[in-house]
Amino acid sequence: MEIGAYTFADVSLDPGGVGPAQRVREVVEEIALADEVGLDAFGVGEHHRPDYAASAPAMILAAGAERSSRIRLTSAVTVLSSDDPVRVFEQFATLDLLSEGRAEIMAGRGSFTESFPLFGYDLGDYDELFAEKLDLLLALRDAERVTWSGRLRAPLHDQPVHPRPVQDPLPVWVAVGGNPHSVVRAGALGLPLALAIIGGEPERFAPLAQLYREALARSGHEPQPFSLNVHGFVAESSQVAGDSYYPAHSEVMNRIGRERGWGPTNRGAFDAQVALRGAYVVGSPAQVAEKILFQHELFGHHRTMIQLAIGSVPHRDVLRAIELLGTEVAPIVRAEVARREVAAAAATA
Repeated sequence: MEIGAYTFADVSLDPGGVGPAQRVREVVEEIALADEVGLDAFGVGEHHRPDYAASAPAMILAAGAERSSRIRLTSAVTVLSSDDPVRVFEQFATLDLLSEGRAEIMAGRGSFTESFPLFGYDLGDYDELFAEKLDLLLALRDAERVTWSGRLRAPLHDQPVHPRPVQDPLPVWVAVGGNPHSVVRAGALGLPLALAIIGGEPERFAPLAQLYREALARSGHEPQPFSLNVHGFVAESSQVAGDSYYPAHSEVMNRIGRERGWGPTNRGAFDAQVALRGAYVVGSPAQVAEKILFQHELFGHHRTMIQLAIGSVPHRDVLRAIELLGTEVAPIVRAEVARREVAAAAATA
C-alpha cells in the first residue's frame, strides 16, 4: 500500500491572504517534507481559476524534484482534454529526467471547465476530446516516432518526439470521478486507475473496483495499480484535525457548491463524512489509519492519495499533517496490508 498527498495549491481570495507566489513555494516545501518522512507519492492538480495556483503542475513538480530524492511526482490531474498531448508528454518526460524516473501523469477529463474556453475547445466535444487525446498520449509514450490522426487535432506523420523519459513506459493513469464508462476505458486500455471519492459513502463506489478489474481481465491485461484519491487531514487528535480542517474545507465546498447548485454543508454533515463509512479521511493518526484500512477492505487498492490542503489551511498545519501521515499513519497501514496479504496467500495455498 502506497500513501501519498496531493494539492491544488489553493490560494486565498482575500486581500492580504496567501497568494500564488507564497503558495507555490509552500507546495515545494510540502513535497520536500513528504519525501523526507517516507510518503510514496505527491500530486499537484491542474486548475485555471483564481482560487488555485497550479495551472502548470509540471513546473511545480519539477521544483519539487530538486528538493526530493525518492517520492513519486504526479499530476492530480492533468486536464488532458484541453491540453496538447505532445506538450504534456514533453513536460512529464522532462520531469522524469529531472527526477531520475519518478514522474507520473494522471490524465482526466476535468471536473472544472474553465480550461476549455481558455484554450479554444468546445465543451460539446468533452468526451471525444479526452478519448482522442488519451489515444495520442499513449502513442507518444509507446514509440519515439509517431504517426497518428484524429478528428480534433492535426495529424502526426512519422514525427519524432523528444526527450524520451527515464521510465519506459512513462506511467499514465486514468483519473475518474465515478463514471462507469471511464472506469471500463481504463481497464480496457490496461492503465492504472485513480478514483476520486469526495463525498457520500465510499461503499457505493466499491462496485467500480470490480468493474475495473473485470475490464482489465476481459481485455487480457495484468492487474494494474489502483488509487483512491480522497479529502482528508491528520492531527494529534480528532478534535484538532476537524477544527483545523473544517473551516477552510467548508468555505471551499460551499463556494463551489453555489457555482454548481449543491446545497450548503455544515459541521454536522462534515462530521458524518468523517465517520468510518464517510468519505473524509480526517482524524488522529490511528483514526486515519483505521479509515484507510477500512477502505482497503472495500476496494483492495494499492495507493491512497489524500488532498490535505483544501482552502486556506495554515501551511504549518499542513506540514504537521504530512509529518504524521508519513511517520505514524503509513507504517500502521503498510504493516496491516502486508499482514492481510500474507494471510490471503496462506488461505489460498
